[in-house]
Amino acid sequence: MNILKYFSLNLFLALFIACGGDNSPTALFEIQLEGNKNVFQENQVVNVSIENKKNKTIDGIIYSIDGNELPIKDGSISLNTDQLGDKTLKAVIDYEDTSAEISKNIKIFAAKAPEIYTYKIINEYPHDSKAYTQGLEFHNDTLYESTGKKGRSSLRKVDYKTGKILKQVDLDASYFGEGITILNDKIYMLTWQSGTGFIYDLNDLKRLDSFKYGQSKEGWGLTNDSKNLYKSDGTERIWILNPETLAEEGSIETVTNKSINDSANELEYVDGKIYANVYQKPSVMIIDAHSGAIEGVINFGGLSEKVTHHESWSDTDNVLNGIAYHSDRQTFFVTGKEWDKIFEVTIHKK
Repeated sequence: MNILKYFSLNLFLALFIACGGDNSPTALFEIQLEGNKNVFQENQVVNVSIENKKNKTIDGIIYSIDGNELPIKDGSISLNTDQLGDKTLKAVIDYEDTSAEISKNIKIFAAKAPEIYTYKIINEYPHDSKAYTQGLEFHNDTLYESTGKKGRSSLRKVDYKTGKILKQVDLDASYFGEGITILNDKIYMLTWQSGTGFIYDLNDLKRLDSFKYGQSKEGWGLTNDSKNLYKSDGTERIWILNPETLAEEGSIETVTNKSINDSANELEYVDGKIYANVYQKPSVMIIDAHSGAIEGVINFGGLSEKVTHHESWSDTDNVLNGIAYHSDRQTFFVTGKEWDKIFEVTIHKK
């Protein structure tokens, strides 16, 4: 008897749907985009329409991305978005005294390919060859550095001209140190896979507090724009953190004109751009801090040949990592993991 009821119910549902009884939004409507594509460029104008599967009388349609309405003109919308990457195009359809919302997942990439930059060495300075550099940042004329590896991780205040360590605090051996940034007389420091960051006093390097990560998976690079912190985590996202609460209040995705990139490591913010070491590569990306567009790539090829090589180096050790901007000198300082030099450079289009 129960089996009979089960089959009867399923037969009824099948007949109900076949006769038009399913009025869910996706059963009624579907967003159709030009060429059935789902990959587009920033600000691209795209033909758009609604497939009306059950011939409903449509009174109006509003398209939007990230809550921002995209006006329809001549059957097209312009993909003007504040931030790039994976996006959801939504359509609210008014029909027959009711409404339905449907969506379509798309990707929006940068409008242009990244420009290529090169460098000119201005000065070379000594650097501790035992420092597994993870973060660099200037405050006034003093360089601050964080180092990694469990049992070797530290936060340092350094005289960059001589390489002398002015003050150092070591992390517990259970932590793998990562990026740092300085804001409001505090140093914020990440650890790699422990889900924990630390806050230090800028002057005496005394630890003031700790914080936990939110949605971000790991701790990689860290920088700030004088209001917010920016944190990379080994994914395509750079997270935006509130410096008071350390809550992740948003994120950007790093994209070129062709793909989403997931290799941003150590970070430095300068004039609306985030300069990001490319993980295990001799290059630095120039990222628009608002949209996530990778606008340029600096090729630092050849720098690693100017430092003393260690016989014990693995393929992942002899790599560029660490970038700091000296605002008074208007130059960048770059180094690598266990490099015995820091290079002061200027950046130029190739």
